[in-house]
Amino acid sequence: MGMKEAVDELKRRKAKALEMGGPDKVARKQAAGLGSARERIEKLLDPGSFFEIGMLAHSDVSGMEDRTPADGKIAGFGAIDGRTVAVTADDATVLAGTGGRIGVEKEHRLTRWAAEKGYPLINLGEGGGARIPDIMGSEGLSSMTMRKEMALRCRQVPFVATIMGECFGGPSWLAALSDFVVQVKGSCMAVSGPRVLEVATSEVVENEDLGGWKLHAEITGQVDRVAEDEADCFRIVREFLSYMPSNAQELPLLVAPQGNDQETRQERLLSIVPEEPRRGYDMSKVIKTIVDDERIFVLKPDFDRSVITCLARIDGHVVGIIANQPLHTAGAMGPDGCDKCCSFICLCDSFNVPLIFLHDTPGFLVGRAAELKRMPGKIINFIEAVALSTVPKVSLVIRKSYGMAYSNMCGTGMGADFVLAWPNAEISFMAPEVAANVVYRRKIDEADDIKAARDLAEQQIRAAGAPWKAAGLHLLEDVIDPRDTRKVLSYILKLARGNDGGHRSKRLLANWPTTF
Repeated sequence: MGMKEAVDELKRRKAKALEMGGPDKVARKQAAGLGSARERIEKLLDPGSFFEIGMLAHSDVSGMEDRTPADGKIAGFGAIDGRTVAVTADDATVLAGTGGRIGVEKEHRLTRWAAEKGYPLINLGEGGGARIPDIMGSEGLSSMTMRKEMALRCRQVPFVATIMGECFGGPSWLAALSDFVVQVKGSCMAVSGPRVLEVATSEVVENEDLGGWKLHAEITGQVDRVAEDEADCFRIVREFLSYMPSNAQELPLLVAPQGNDQETRQERLLSIVPEEPRRGYDMSKVIKTIVDDERIFVLKPDFDRSVITCLARIDGHVVGIIANQPLHTAGAMGPDGCDKCCSFICLCDSFNVPLIFLHDTPGFLVGRAAELKRMPGKIINFIEAVALSTVPKVSLVIRKSYGMAYSNMCGTGMGADFVLAWPNAEISFMAPEVAANVVYRRKIDEADDIKAARDLAEQQIRAAGAPWKAAGLHLLEDVIDPRDTRKVLSYILKLARGNDGGHRSKRLLANWPTTF
């Protein structure tokens, strides 16, 4: 065969691969409002930036070569906002997106290469797990096991997974291994699909109940964000990556704030937080007032809503914020809240993102339900994550911080570079109204005016919880005017980043589990 004929043959083979599972199957996906694997990649990446590898791959099962273009896995490199990323996508038009031996090996190789070279990795998931017959028999299973390197990736690069259709087996494993997961409404993420479950266990269940977005966003916490549709999913992925460095050796990108009201809006902080310690308010309003352009990127917003975990910028520098949310259980975190915070601390510490803790909590949510979910262990896991994190850390008591939760929120003695408080803050072992009935119960019961005695006891305990004594003993670095919060945080984070501004984490949490 001459060169011209060989080139023509190359064009024919690549054209065939670009057809994926065929025009009819692609058309059916489009009619359902879903993109093909190739369309999804093009919409995610900067226009014209995709460089594919393994386009000519196909199944190694005899007779399946022509039915498995790219062996059902599209893989390659491209750019998002000009930065190189690696991307893989399950092709659901090829044998329902099931993973064949060659396609899975291509996926593993790209993952290894991205980690070694320092490029963020994105998987666009829609697949029915491992392909039969590829994985059947001793040879099949032994040749398609989970690779050790996948479990040892140690957060070298940001890893994003999307759930865009039925995802069983492989796409679910990748989501559980990743740093950030987006699930599109109408999709499903589970170990096995309803048909397999019915045959194997006689359990009859629908996709939505088995692994729908509400289950994972609100109950399991295994997804970080929910997307309305595919376009929304790609927007969320791009925005998340804008807060991340390309790899663990780099710092997140510096992006100057756009608005000119960054300082003038700080007056709001005098009125957002109620003086009454038991009245609820929206902590996200405090956060948005402090950060650049009032923009925050929230992770796991519907999972234990008593605590907010979000990314933002202050004077252009990316920060991670953990803040109690008084609108939900008064800001008292349960076991899921502890898991949520551990996951977020691991993310920030692995990718050189400083942490800010904003306290307004009456303590942890206690009771039998919490104990059934191993509450003591969850609290200590949280403590360990805070203690092992080595990015700059700043802790600020907004209104109150009681009991063990003060330590979990990086209070005094937990390694914060600075511990601060607003002048109305209360720091104590428990709420005054509870402590009064414990400490002064007999005295109150014997008083002529029980209400007056209880009020006096509460006032005395509340006064002891004011920040002045702790500041006087230098247990707090400072007590600050709320209106100075942004200015103070900006300056002390600059100090904490070091003289060259390039402080990097020791990454002691990089090998912690990616799913708690």
